[in-house]
Amino acid sequence: MTDQTIETTPDRPTWPAIVSGFRCKCPNCGKGRLLHSYLKVNDACSECGEEFLHHRADDGPAYLTILIVGHLMAPLLHIAYVQWRPTPLMLFLIFALGCLALSLYLLPRLKGVVVAYQWARRMHGFDKPR
Repeated sequence: MTDQTIETTPDRPTWPAIVSGFRCKCPNCGKGRLLHSYLKVNDACSECGEEFLHHRADDGPAYLTILIVGHLMAPLLHIAYVQWRPTPLMLFLIFALGCLALSLYLLPRLKGVVVAYQWARRMHGFDKPR
């Protein structure tokens, strides 16, 4: 039997990276900005120099945003309708603005989470040493 050693790279902590990503900060140092101009990912961190060119966020943040907003607003819509019986136009206006505001708030943060998760798990080129 031969000795098969697997070369492993040091593990990056996932949850601190995700928290930093939700704050739109660098998952490596937690200080530099991850995003600029709302949804554009910076090429590198201004504080520690970590490169973010490798990220593959694509449609993931949009799907997560729709999933979260839908699961929050659907029960609230039902509760509001049963409890207060507002007019359909008032209900539409309130929930349309709520969905829009929540979506605009969550979208960049979830993009930061996806990029930070990829960084922590060394996906898509984040495994290369600096």
